[in-house]
Amino acid sequence: MDKRNFLKTFTSIGFIPFMGNISAEYLYSDETHYSIDNSSEQEFWKSIRRQYKLTSDFINLESGYYNIIPSPILEKLKKHLERVNLEGSFYMRKILENDREEININLAEFVGCSSKNLIITRNTTESLDMIISGYPWKQEDEIIYAYQDYGAMRVMIEQVVDRHKIKAQLVSIPNHPSSDQEIVDLYSSKINTRTKLILVSHMVNITGQILPVRKICDMAHQKGVEVLVDGAHCVGHFDFKISELNCDYYGSSLHKWLAAPLGNGLLYVNPKHISKIWPLLADYIKDKENIKRLNHLGTHPAYITLGIRDAIQFLDQIGIRRKQKRLEDLRTYWMTAIKGVSNVVLNTPLSNKRACGIGNIGLKNMDPKEFSQKLFSEHNIFTVAIDENNVRGCRITPNIFTDFEELDVFIGAVKTLSKA
Repeated sequence: MDKRNFLKTFTSIGFIPFMGNISAEYLYSDETHYSIDNSSEQEFWKSIRRQYKLTSDFINLESGYYNIIPSPILEKLKKHLERVNLEGSFYMRKILENDREEININLAEFVGCSSKNLIITRNTTESLDMIISGYPWKQEDEIIYAYQDYGAMRVMIEQVVDRHKIKAQLVSIPNHPSSDQEIVDLYSSKINTRTKLILVSHMVNITGQILPVRKICDMAHQKGVEVLVDGAHCVGHFDFKISELNCDYYGSSLHKWLAAPLGNGLLYVNPKHISKIWPLLADYIKDKENIKRLNHLGTHPAYITLGIRDAIQFLDQIGIRRKQKRLEDLRTYWMTAIKGVSNVVLNTPLSNKRACGIGNIGLKNMDPKEFSQKLFSEHNIFTVAIDENNVRGCRITPNIFTDFEELDVFIGAVKTLSKA
């Protein structure tokens, strides 16, 4: 695909509504040539890798915290920054709200829900905290969550327990469940007449295990309990729609697997619950049925939000199902290669039904911190150590820019360190 046709496809007519008075020539520079080779699957992913500027100092196998954004999105982000800076208060007062509305509609279509039930936040933590702290708790109410849930969410629940004198019930998610029903039964066993809310991870952040969210939601609703889903790692990672989950609330970070600029998230709220949630920051909107009253951000870097649409368009060039399969193939490749190696412990299910791009492995002969340090210092591989509850190992998160040669280096490093 030549440069002109690629840019024409990538900018598309759908981007025009929030370009304002800035021309396409201003937004899109001809200085860099981006092209995608679709002649074969191998060449396709090589051309996708070329869309990223990657450091040569180390192999990055820690895309879970933050997905670096590809060059086309980065170039557009710079233009958005220039535009906001050029128009200043005029943009912030006259144009920003319309731009955010257009992006919100586009994002809602992408994740599969109504834009009237969706707001753009800064990250998953903000989204979930809004529900946990803004829920109309009464003394003796109960909430259920897991030891393996994200730490910031556990801390917020502890704060709410102390503040509102509610009670928390905890479950521990097995790394290798025998069935979906085992997971559903874990949560079901903690429900009683005082239970109001369950926090459940769509994908467990420390292992990458995908939980049967729809089944948990169906079970909870039969018992009159609401479900808040932590989908931090899910949007842009694998193919699903929020509307299919039957959840009450859903939060995600867009700067992770969607690869939007750092500082973008979303919150979905079922319309029947919007009126009862208290916002983190008070807004001028007083209509309790309007989800926008939960979305007061104050003065913020507006150009970051503009990058969401660019990220969706870039992913559309790839296709979410194609991306999902690539991430599954990468994880399956390295996990299969080290499965059964002496001293290696797999903390993530191998099946693609229960995981996608994220995996976690430990070494019996080395604690996670040392394992991570040696991967970096001796093999130039960057990962993150996880050492809590029943998960002791390193989280391994390749990305679509990762190639199999890099994974071969990682596999060799694991085999070497397992003998240390």
